[in-house]
Amino acid sequence: MSTSPDTAAAPGKGSRAAPDVKDGSEERQKLPLFALLALATAVFITSLTETLPAGLLPAMSNDLHVSQSATGQTVTIYAIGTALTAIPLTAATSAWRRKALLLTAMAGFAVANTVTAVSSVYGVTMVARFVAGVAAGLAWALLAGYARRMAPVPLQGKAIAVAMAGIPVALSLGVPAGTFLGQTVGWRTAFLAMTGLTVILLLWIVAAVPDYPGQERGERPKMLGALRVPGVAPVLFVTLVFVLAHTVLYAYIATFLEDLGMGGRTDLVLLVFGAASLVSIWIVGAQIHRRLRALTIASTLLVAVSAALLAVVSDNTALVYVAALLWGLGWGGVPTLLQTAVGDAGGDSADAAQAMLVTLWNVAMAGGGIIGGILLGVIGSESFPWTMLLLLLPVLGVVVLARSHGFPAKRPGA
Repeated sequence: MSTSPDTAAAPGKGSRAAPDVKDGSEERQKLPLFALLALATAVFITSLTETLPAGLLPAMSNDLHVSQSATGQTVTIYAIGTALTAIPLTAATSAWRRKALLLTAMAGFAVANTVTAVSSVYGVTMVARFVAGVAAGLAWALLAGYARRMAPVPLQGKAIAVAMAGIPVALSLGVPAGTFLGQTVGWRTAFLAMTGLTVILLLWIVAAVPDYPGQERGERPKMLGALRVPGVAPVLFVTLVFVLAHTVLYAYIATFLEDLGMGGRTDLVLLVFGAASLVSIWIVGAQIHRRLRALTIASTLLVAVSAALLAVVSDNTALVYVAALLWGLGWGGVPTLLQTAVGDAGGDSADAAQAMLVTLWNVAMAGGGIIGGILLGVIGSESFPWTMLLLLLPVLGVVVLARSHGFPAKRPGA
């Protein structure tokens, strides 16, 4: 989940602060791309570890000797691990130096993905996935803020966009590639490949990513007070329900497509979805400064139209690809939109609001996995797009109504 309660942290003693650009020097306004790409790779690993089982459910289910509904809970338990630990671990490690914390989080992914790859016991796999979720809670607590602190003030938004590009890349390339790899040489190889990439990333971080101090103990944010800030609650509600709607279908996309007779094309459908997500994040990155509200409404409508297509005409293969395209166009920019919206609304409480968004995002991921599993067992996979569409109605309503605070027509400072 691409949010961070560390986004406003200022460099402290001994840190490599963002350079002063008041003199207009071109040299001083360059982004540290090599270091930012390391953060983007960390985001990629975090996002792909979370979503990879969605494309591998049938094979994982067979090897672990459990139903596909039970295997779908590997996504749920990951999200639970993040939701339960993001806020307390963020507070507990707020004084840690940022580089040590990032290395610890990514090492957690290496361990968890290795255990997932070699385990044949469902319970052990679930423990490993929970540990991966805990590592994600640590990672999301600092990644966006880390990127912000590396850049000159005028380029901080672009720095965050570079780091968060790991999300659409994971969706557009990682999940389809992992699905293809799983179908070709086995799902365990896909998770082992994640471990190998993480080991390379650890060396990359040591060599290229600057270090910063943590927060002073008196600077820790008060979480619940953020809810009283106008605009924060609507954004958090939209986050919870929008992500829930998305996850109900996405966590079981392989099963849904298999039931449509398209099980062999899961990687292609995910590739279309992911490529559209890349386009979406590019559009959002270019227009969010002036059109956050319009983009959020458009994203909601695009995902809703996609759900309607999958609900009504899913027997038409071509329209399934169209629906995947619209879904990706709507969904790809959502993490950036919601992170920016809650940061704008939170003001002085932005850190606390961001941490709450991380938690609710993962509560929704967990809830989507649980609800999807129940629906699959009781009604069948055909219920997923209808549920998705139903959940998006209140999302659209809140975005439209939160015109003064939350999703204003004009962003502060725009």
